Amino acid sequence: MTDTLEQAGVRIFHHFGGGTYAKETLIPHDRVLLQHSHPHDHLSILAAGRALVTTGAEQMEYEAPACITIPAGVKHSVQALTDVVWYCIHATEDTDPATVDTSILTK
Repeated sequence: MTDTLEQAGVRIFHHFGGGTYAKETLIPHDRVLLQHSHPHDHLSILAAGRALVTTGAEQMEYEAPACITIPAGVKHSVQALTDVVWYCIHATEDTDPATVDTSILTK
């Protein structure tokens, strides 16, 4: 977790099992996870709250529970409209919280 996220009150928890990584992110109301992309499709799960999700040029509001497919290579961001519990699910063999982002993010 970066200092910037910590300072914004965002908390991240890492879950690994069977070649799958679930990144649990607790996002306070009105915070935004900035645009980024991944080299593969992945699932995002809004487990609690409401969020505005931007994928490319499209914006969509979701209310939990919701499961969203984020296509490979598409820049996306998440704005918490309430306090949010957000999971990103990725296929990866990397089980190190210190390095996993380098294996799932597009460079």
